Amino acid sequence: MPRLAFTTFAIMKKPYGDPVVHGFEALTPAVFRKAEESAGFIARAREIDDRDELTNFERDWGPWGKFAVPRFYDGGFETAQDTRASTVSLWASVDAVRQFAYSGLHQRALQQREKWFRKPAWPTYAMWWVDDAHTPSWGEACQRLEHLHDYGPSAYAFDFSQVFAAQDRTPEKVI
Repeated sequence: MPRLAFTTFAIMKKPYGDPVVHGFEALTPAVFRKAEESAGFIARAREIDDRDELTNFERDWGPWGKFAVPRFYDGGFETAQDTRASTVSLWASVDAVRQFAYSGLHQRALQQREKWFRKPAWPTYAMWWVDDAHTPSWGEACQRLEHLHDYGPSAYAFDFSQVFAAQDRTPEKVI
């Protein structure tokens, strides 16, 4: 049965550890817990080696592959200059992602995003269908997000404005 791959990407106003983004950093663990407890959640990219001295770019992400960022990223690659916030996850359905993203704690965090993040000139998320045995990589997530930015929604990468069905890859009715 196909699963939905979902990626998010944003650039913070300041690097991790700066008081400007403290509220975002403080909410992140609880938001991840809520995602993992959500109906339809399957898995998310998690580092295997989480030693503090390693950057996300140096950590081992196991089946999610080498950490990568889309071409929109213009921040640093060392922890003290890292301004990106990104995720890759797997879900059972578009509705499951939508329910998580636009309700509860995550919705409250979204309502505060202008305090923490730069206004994007690119999509902040993308989704696409994958086979049951496939784990999307960080690099794949970047390609899908960039494709959505360059060409708009398609079966290759889409957003909530035009959802594509896993089975026939035709646009579903937008609710």
